[in-house]
Amino acid sequence: MRPVTIALAGNPNAGKTTIFNAITGARQHVGNYPGITVEKKTGLACLEGETIALVDLPGIYSLTAYSQEEVVARRMLTEERPDAALHIVDAGALERNLYLTVQLLELGIPTVVALNMMDEVRRRGDSIDTKRLSRLLGVPVVETVGRTGVGVTEALRTVLAVGREARGAGKRGNPWQSRIISYGTDIDPVLIEMTGEIDRCLADSGKNADMVYPSRWLALKYLENDPDIHDARFFSEECRTHFETQYDQLAKHLEKTLQTYPEAIIADFRYGYISGILRQDVVTRQADIAARRNFSDQIDRFLTHSWLGIFAMAAVFYCVYQIAFSLGGIPMDMVGALFDWAAEAAGKIIPDGLARSLIVSGIIKGAGGVMAFVPLIVIMFMLVAFLEDSGYMARIAYMLDRVFRLFGLHGASIMPYMISGGIAGGCAVPGVMGTRTLRGPKEKLATMLTLPFMACGAKIPVFLLIVGAFFAENNQAAIMLGITLSGWAIALLSAKILRSTVMRGEPTPFVMELPPYRIPTMRGLLLHTWERAWQYLKRAGTIILSISIVIWALLTFPALPEDMAQAYDEKIASAGERIENISSVYAASGLETDKVALDEAREALDALLNQKSGAALTHSFAGRIGLFFEPVSVFAGFDWRTNVALLGGVAAKEVLVSTLGTAYSLGDVDPEDAKPLRETIKADPGWNRANAASLMIFVLIYSPCVVTLATMRTETASWRWPLFSLVSSTGMAYALAVAVYQAGRIFLR
Repeated sequence: MRPVTIALAGNPNAGKTTIFNAITGARQHVGNYPGITVEKKTGLACLEGETIALVDLPGIYSLTAYSQEEVVARRMLTEERPDAALHIVDAGALERNLYLTVQLLELGIPTVVALNMMDEVRRRGDSIDTKRLSRLLGVPVVETVGRTGVGVTEALRTVLAVGREARGAGKRGNPWQSRIISYGTDIDPVLIEMTGEIDRCLADSGKNADMVYPSRWLALKYLENDPDIHDARFFSEECRTHFETQYDQLAKHLEKTLQTYPEAIIADFRYGYISGILRQDVVTRQADIAARRNFSDQIDRFLTHSWLGIFAMAAVFYCVYQIAFSLGGIPMDMVGALFDWAAEAAGKIIPDGLARSLIVSGIIKGAGGVMAFVPLIVIMFMLVAFLEDSGYMARIAYMLDRVFRLFGLHGASIMPYMISGGIAGGCAVPGVMGTRTLRGPKEKLATMLTLPFMACGAKIPVFLLIVGAFFAENNQAAIMLGITLSGWAIALLSAKILRSTVMRGEPTPFVMELPPYRIPTMRGLLLHTWERAWQYLKRAGTIILSISIVIWALLTFPALPEDMAQAYDEKIASAGERIENISSVYAASGLETDKVALDEAREALDALLNQKSGAALTHSFAGRIGLFFEPVSVFAGFDWRTNVALLGGVAAKEVLVSTLGTAYSLGDVDPEDAKPLRETIKADPGWNRANAASLMIFVLIYSPCVVTLATMRTETASWRWPLFSLVSSTGMAYALAVAVYQAGRIFLR
């Protein structure tokens, strides 16, 4: 049997050569790597009756292949495939040295960390909690003093055990597993997409079995602009061109928004990851730490505090909503008035019939109801972009890690939740895709099934409509904050139930990366805001418009039976003639009794028109579906119109608003008398604050949209869990909505 091969890695001056000499003694060979002047040292050692082959890598700071030493070290690791790596770390400079550790973990090689020069650390009066550091890194950590030999044998014994266990890793059917680290909302989606594309490119070329690099690591190196990977011949020319295009697009985006480039962002997040480790009481210093803290540390003492940080986060969220409502109310009303004017103008120009109904009710009132919220949503997007670009969003995730563990979730679950709308405005689809970063399959599944409870951007128009119609202006920000926090609470409680029953198991260790604080640039804020707003507008102009037209058709057809329609028309014509007769008498005599009779006749005509509209709507396909569910939905305060809107919301949540707009527009007595949907439902006697609150909680929780369900299917390779999500979330939403409505009838008068 061949000896266990161990690669000795470390920064220059970390004591790597001293330990190498202590282990191998005279049994070493010194030469050069083929065709390169870089020195190559190999040696043999025996322990527990087993021969160990040690390869001393050149001293390097990184695995990015810029220098000859880095090229040699990386190629040795990936081409010669040692069984494990022993990383020698200068314990007195952990932050700098652990940068290479992180890269080794991302490469996937089984690793043991040796904290060298521990005698100097103790001499300064400092201490390092190696057990805590080992748990956070997810690899064994051993203390050593290379010059005296203390701990060297223990380090060798530990890496030998790891090497034995991992022998054969990287071979066919057993690849190295790349450590997953988040690189923020700009890079993560590109990294995830590229990883999948690399898998497909390699599979198409038949090279996947012989690959020496993990796919995610290759994608990461592409984004780091690593010349060795860019020039490698792993992929077809078509794939390489596509990857380079993705890199160029990301680089331009980061330059425009943050005035930086992908390599810098990746380095920042790696150091943030290391900082997140060291902040968790790994290093204890005798010196006055407070005097040496930098600006970010001083701020973080408050913003990431176990309890104060929670209140600070709630205050920030409240300010976001308060600013949005304060600045967005007037422009939102102006946009709404514009669409109302368009509906009224179209009603006057287009002759009565299906064409006018389609344009006024199906298009203008449908999609227009969603578009009216664009100004307010744009303001919210800009505020969220400010929090992200400044670095505060990462602090929220770091702080909530402690909370998440109480509910059995991995700390890495935080980012998928945030992406999905943890602070309003996200989307569940990239959130579901983001669960790929979770190492534990049970944690991944629990996160995936509960993150649709977040207040995503598609739900925001519904909440804004209801809050604006039924709750006082000075309470609107507080209610929106309450909705957001309710989403978090329901998601975490649901996750706790799942992790305590069908998905039991301890959460795996997690470290949250903390990038440095930045002052966002105005250009970056505007670009980030425009990107999100444009996505919203595209949905309103394509998906929502299409579904609005479908909903209009379902609410319009089939038409009333001819005999029923004729009976209504005869009654309406008779009422119209009666009004004309009374009007002529009143005009001639001016008698007060005739004026009263005239008003009564007009009310009778309005009642007949409403009866005909209502009969036509309830006779339609959508009306029949809504009425079918009404005996059950009435306990939650929902009538048939709301039921139709909720069914449409399964396709896309924004459709809820457009469907209500279409349904109420088709039910208007005079389609030319346009008024905002908010005012329409507020004036409807069937609406009150109780069923308004009930609807908001139902929309927050019930079935994920179709695209999210399809993404779940892709991520789990089964329809079992998407269907489970659809049924369980809708059932829970109904139960809570009924409870809220019944309680609201008592307390929300």
